[in-house]
Amino acid sequence: MPQNTPHLNLRPASLLCLLLSSIAVASMALLVFSPVVASAQSAPAGSPLLDAMNTELHRAFTTLGKDGATAALKQQPPYFLSYAVSDASQVSIQAQYGALVTSTANHVRVADVQVRVGSPSLDNTHGDHRASAVNSVMLPLTDDKQALARSLWLATNAGYGTALDNYLRVQTESQVRAKEEDSSPDFSNEPAQSHIGKPAAPPVVDRAAWEQRVAALSKVFRAYPDVYQNVVMLSVQSETDYFVSSEGSQVVAPHLQARLVVMATTRADDGMDLFRDQTFEAETVDGLPSQPELESALRKLGESLEALRKAPATEPFDGPVILSGRATAVFFHEVLGHRLEGQRQRGEEEGQTFTKDIGKEVLPTFLSVSDDPTVAKFGKTWLSGAYEYDDEGEKARRVDLIQDGVLKTFLMSRLPIANFGETNGHGRAETGHIPTGRQGNLIVTSTKSVPESELRKELIEEAKKQGKPFGLYFEDISSGFAVTTRSSPQAFSVVPLVVWRVYVDGRPDELVRGVSIVGTPQAALNRILATGDKSEVFNGICGAESGSVPVSAVAPAMLVSEMETQKQAQGTARPPILPMPGLDANAAKGAQ
Repeated sequence: MPQNTPHLNLRPASLLCLLLSSIAVASMALLVFSPVVASAQSAPAGSPLLDAMNTELHRAFTTLGKDGATAALKQQPPYFLSYAVSDASQVSIQAQYGALVTSTANHVRVADVQVRVGSPSLDNTHGDHRASAVNSVMLPLTDDKQALARSLWLATNAGYGTALDNYLRVQTESQVRAKEEDSSPDFSNEPAQSHIGKPAAPPVVDRAAWEQRVAALSKVFRAYPDVYQNVVMLSVQSETDYFVSSEGSQVVAPHLQARLVVMATTRADDGMDLFRDQTFEAETVDGLPSQPELESALRKLGESLEALRKAPATEPFDGPVILSGRATAVFFHEVLGHRLEGQRQRGEEEGQTFTKDIGKEVLPTFLSVSDDPTVAKFGKTWLSGAYEYDDEGEKARRVDLIQDGVLKTFLMSRLPIANFGETNGHGRAETGHIPTGRQGNLIVTSTKSVPESELRKELIEEAKKQGKPFGLYFEDISSGFAVTTRSSPQAFSVVPLVVWRVYVDGRPDELVRGVSIVGTPQAALNRILATGDKSEVFNGICGAESGSVPVSAVAPAMLVSEMETQKQAQGTARPPILPMPGLDANAAKGAQ
């Protein structure tokens, strides 16, 4: 996981997903996917790390709570033990205002030790205690088997103590609390997995060349005096994930990713802060766009910011809209995807929006939704949410969530829920967190598509029918959040970055700013009238209770008959009083 990627600290009972957005990178008439290609080989000869994990896990599992243990602990052996190690090397380069800020390379090994005490039907992770199963420790970078074993031993010992303490709490709570709505077990029984991929090689990056490239990209914004802040960040990561468990699973899965993130901000005269961000992703740096292509994209971003600060602030609106493919992808990730994650169907605090809707229509019948982490590309576009094995050592699988509008299933980790007792390969987590059901590559398809020019005509006709002077077109969306708990209204909010008014009287489209989309999920999803015939990709980082994980969403543009917007926070600070140094405010924009 890139260290410079923002993420949130979240309460277990709530959900707030922060998406670090990417550039609209794909637009095509057909959904064309490339599968993840497994690089399975025989186990690396003499792998000290894998050997140490297997040896210490077997020793701990066969000893804790068994003969030789203290009398007080002899009756509580763990029924499950796993070691998950992230072995990651990363190169990070950052520039701002046209100059290099940081350039670093690091190598980190972190182990998550998961200990479960009790039984699959009731263990130390029950209810509010799920996080008690995981204890994390930094591992030595050298392949010293004794040092590795001692690190794992120490983390296992601490994790076992925590598990025992929380299991006692769980037992007590089960005696004094009311009967739960969902009495499903705390852990599913799954067959052992065996997959030994070739460990990923360290990232290959020409540091000197990329330092110059990143600085040159940041310098593009010097031509835009109203862009007050900018940052360009390159993160190239090579990671190998190791997983072994007391069930006999043994998985080694490599993962490569190169990400170039660009963020820039401005402020309107009335105090409203505005920003744009774009992310370019590929498996390696060689797959990133050329320098001329990147510079062209950044110039468009700068021009967009300067236009936005001069655009009129919007008023609240309730009427027809078109979401671009990218905007639709974010919308479905936030509004629908999170509510189809398995753990959201279980727990006294969860809103359970769709829990009782299996077999029922939850979308118009022309829409279907799947989540398929087994595909690495959409056309030529890299998908961030691809993986071979999830963070519980389970093989990734395509899951058809909604078919022809009808809800079929949920995204499952090894936490069972009523009527769904098995994982479907979507247990995901950031290092240091216990895996939960999470999205990977969410894919929306439609059987009622029209050319986007026709979709625009239908928007205008719908606005006329409703007596509205205009409809809205959402070109780009950055991020959003979804509330899934009972303690708050079942609502969502997403933040558009580029919004246009499409007038019914033929006037040119008008750029506006300060728009926030709000609403409730079921109302919004059932007002979709038609879709465009081209799909686009949104790549991002999603933060929730199991940490920040890379995700993707693919969707076509959509016409929605009614959507509610409200004003964004205005802000009270003025634009900078002192002119930017080294730039004559009256100079031509092209001056560098």
